[in-house]
Order: sequence, then structure tokens, then C-alpha cells
Amino acid sequence: MYIYINEKVVKQEEAVISVFDHGFMYGLGLFETFRIYEGHPFLLEDHLQRLNHGLKRLNIERVFTREEVNSIIQVLLQKNDLKNAYIRFNVSAGSGAIGLQTTPYTNPNIVMYMKPLPAAGRMVEKKGRILAIPRNTPEGDERLKSHHYLNNIFAKREIGTDAEIEGIFLTKEQHLAEGVTTNLFWIKKDVLYTPSLDTGILNGITRQFIMAYAKKMGMTVEEGFYAVEHMLQAEEVFATNSIQEIIPLKSIDAHLFNGAAGKVVALFHKNYRKLSSSLWSIKEMGEK
Repeated sequence: MYIYINEKVVKQEEAVISVFDHGFMYGLGLFETFRIYEGHPFLLEDHLQRLNHGLKRLNIERVFTREEVNSIIQVLLQKNDLKNAYIRFNVSAGSGAIGLQTTPYTNPNIVMYMKPLPAAGRMVEKKGRILAIPRNTPEGDERLKSHHYLNNIFAKREIGTDAEIEGIFLTKEQHLAEGVTTNLFWIKKDVLYTPSLDTGILNGITRQFIMAYAKKMGMTVEEGFYAVEHMLQAEEVFATNSIQEIIPLKSIDAHLFNGAAGKVVALFHKNYRKLSSSLWSIKEMGEK
């Protein structure tokens, strides 16, 4: 596969960065993962808005535009002969001296790579499992999509390699948080519930899409601090991320739910898929 690194497109085995990159040494880096549908990067502007915000917080002096990043994407799609793909867009601080740096990073390392995905198909159900390991708190006052992934890795090890299982984090206070790589939603009596960002979760782009679309449909959307029991009383439970899209959960531990047969999750999925080949941002959804 070909990848993009610092204004060059090279074979993946030829891509290198310095061992003094502070993204490697101290975890100072951010990434976005998103999906390409028939050549279209769905919700690219929202991903870049989150990335640019995070870069500012990390004192990395770089701002990305839709035009610039889409140009890179299209070159890579052509070089790799792909139309449907997983994209990881990574920005790390760049090389620095040994020691913690407080001055701005002005020469970050920029890497984009992709892998093929099949054309989008039906929803895939999973089973949820409440994790024993608690969700860690963010390094600052909000969770960034950063290189700090050890908590997620430990959680993945806890649930094992079964792709049908999604681990669900609780905070140390036993509030529902998020999945290992997903955000969490449930539906009770036509109300859509999801944990508050104040629990320390990542504000996922698909999370934002679902909340915006639910409000457009006239649904009540509530964010808050919830115990597991609140979710277990729901009719429908589902998880979201940009690659797996919308993932209905047919069970959580011994509790059963409607899974893919749920009417609301099916409606979300239908319209998500309908818009996936056209929207650049969630804001545009109001114009469709």
C-alpha cells in the first residue's frame, strides 16, 4: 500500500519518522479515523474541526482544510486503486530535544494511510459486556483523540479477540461511559440517551451525527450520568463509530435487547447510509 507522509506519497515500507518525534517519546499526537464511501470522505469537515481543535490544545501549530486533506485522500485512493476505505490521518508533534517541551511545535509529522473496506452493507449486531477496568480520566479537561490508548488496549485484552463483543467502560464512580472504540446510546420510551461528555468520553463524530439527526427527527435527546441499570431498562441499545457506523447490541451480559430488529436503530442506519456518500459536515444535514 501507498501512504502519505510529509508531502510525499511512498510505499508503506519506505515510510520513516525520527525516534525523537515527541509523538513517539511523549504521546504528543492526534489522529482521526474515518470512512470513504465510493470516494467520498464522510463528515470530513467535522473530523478536521476536532483535529484542529486538538492540535491547538497540544500546542502544535498546524491547521488543516477540507480541500487540502481531500486532495491527499484522492491521490491515495488512486494510487491504491480503492473507492471504499478506512483512513487513519495522524499528526504527531515532530522531532524535539529529549525532555518536556513547552514551546510550540512548528514542524509536525503528518501521516495518512488507508486500508480497503468492502462496500457498506447491513448492520452487524454485537454483544455488550460491562468491563471491570474503569475508564481513565482525560489527561486534561477534555478527551482528545490522542496517542494515549493504553486504557483502551487493556480493555480490549479484557474482552479478548471475539469481534462480536463490545466492551463497555464505566467510570470509577460507576457511571456509564463508552465502548472500547465506540460511543454508547440507548432508547427508552422514544427518548435517546447517551453519557455526558463530562464523564470523560470522546465526543465521537458519529455520536454528534446521531444526536443531530435524532433532534431533526423530533426525538428528545438527553445526556447525563447514568447507572448501568438505566440502560438495561432500554428497548434498544447501540454503539457508534466512524468505521463500524451504527452497531446494535443484542445483549449486554445476560440482558437482551432488540438488536438489529429495533425500529429506531434501523431508521438511524438507513438515513446514515443514505447521507454517507454526500455529506461533508453534520451542519449540511439540516439542508438536506
